Amino acid sequence: MNEKKTALVTGANKGIGFAIAAGLGAIGFTVAVGARDDKRREDAVEQLRAAGFDAFGVALDVTSEHSVAAAAAAIEQTTGRLDVLVNNAGIAGPTDDGAQVPSTLDLDAVSTVLDTNVFGVVRVTNAMLPLLRQADAPRIVNMSSNMGSLTLQTGPMLAAYSSSKTMLNSMTALYAREFVDTPIIVNSACPGYVATDFTGFNSPRTPEQGAAIAVQLATLPYDGPRGGFFDDNGAVPW
Repeated sequence: MNEKKTALVTGANKGIGFAIAAGLGAIGFTVAVGARDDKRREDAVEQLRAAGFDAFGVALDVTSEHSVAAAAAAIEQTTGRLDVLVNNAGIAGPTDDGAQVPSTLDLDAVSTVLDTNVFGVVRVTNAMLPLLRQADAPRIVNMSSNMGSLTLQTGPMLAAYSSSKTMLNSMTALYAREFVDTPIIVNSACPGYVATDFTGFNSPRTPEQGAAIAVQLATLPYDGPRGGFFDDNGAVPW
């Protein structure tokens, strides 16, 4: 068995996900690049390897039970272990014609967003748990957003996206509660408003800056926080 620690990052072919993969690679992790698109996944793996990091690709569609199960099998076969899971894959959903304004909400859009942003996290997490349970210090990081904070109410009116992150934070707390007497530590991370295609690159904040909190939570000590929601400045009210 490979004794080097392994991390799976979903949606790792670009943006914050790629930056998280690079950040974990830089501190010695073998990184499994989870992504749906074969070409983008291969390109990301090549870039990580060119930077001197240990990486391999994993075909992963978080909306597919079959794909998620196959990804878990592929990781077990490749490294025999999983120490860190970063649930980064997420979608904003459509915004045309008031699709995410509450009074004109497109319920199909809500369903689609939840399938990736919440149900996808549960699918992947539960499929990877047998591998995570074998690790000495398993860590799960769910990439959330302060747009899901009921306290802050930040960002544009995106009812499907924002409520998906609210629910994700709730699931994070529930997983942490379930695993309270185990070595598995689960938290949510807010990367902030980062320049990616998700935001139209309309921010001075880099993907690397957005990734830092995820890397920090992925490497928490044994007495680290559980079930919380954090950004660069500490706990985020939610």
